[in-house]
Amino acid sequence: MKLQTVPARQGMLWAQQGARVFLKHPLAFASLFAAFMFSAFVLALLPWIGSLIGLALLPLVTLGFMLATRAVLGGGVPTPLVFIAPLRAERPRVVSLVWLGAIYAVTTFAAIWLGSLGGHDAVLAQLMQPIPDGQNASEVMAARFAKPGLVGSLLTGMLVRLAPIALLAIPFWHAPALIYWDGQRCAQALFSSTLACWRNRGAFVVYTLTWFGLVMLFSVAASLVFAAIGSPELFMVAGMPISLIITTMFYASLYFTFADSFAPSDPPA
Repeated sequence: MKLQTVPARQGMLWAQQGARVFLKHPLAFASLFAAFMFSAFVLALLPWIGSLIGLALLPLVTLGFMLATRAVLGGGVPTPLVFIAPLRAERPRVVSLVWLGAIYAVTTFAAIWLGSLGGHDAVLAQLMQPIPDGQNASEVMAARFAKPGLVGSLLTGMLVRLAPIALLAIPFWHAPALIYWDGQRCAQALFSSTLACWRNRGAFVVYTLTWFGLVMLFSVAASLVFAAIGSPELFMVAGMPISLIITTMFYASLYFTFADSFAPSDPPA
């Protein structure tokens, strides 16, 4: 496959296309995400090894959603079988996918470990301590946030934790699809994915900002609506399904980021 460069505005189109595909078969995509969440919950019950297996399966999950989107574009209806379809490919591609999952799990654990070395967890633990009986919760939390350097320490801790994971997403973004559809090996797929993300960095920045803006828009709109009707506590109840829908739309849009970044070297007539 050959690498393609797209304009920055394409990032917003990727998000729009993901939303359109999701709305064609919302229940089918919801079932895919439900199957993914249920599997993650079951694996979380296994100490250590469950988390490791869950991380190793994430590249396969993203590839499954790409297959689901492609099925919808072809007029079909996706089923949870898309998650195991890549394991039925040729043996070299399956082996490369397994290696990719293992590398992703190990590197993610390493990124999380590096993020915990700054000592910012202690600051968060102090902030989340239970409020003593008889004291006003608002006053206690205000006093905790008023401590010098607390907010800066929290923001630094968040940045230290998220930055390595965000950087780790770049080489793994297109890698599963490149292995499955183009037959690339692990190292080549990781390099190709990194190069594609860099070449199309403008589109990916717009893509990220679009999803972030959508989340913020729904959050503000929902909070204003529930505050207007006098039931702000219902915001958390309504926020959960909204966040799940947006997350599923995001996964449905992953295929478009790949399809526009790569094209067959010898396209059919």
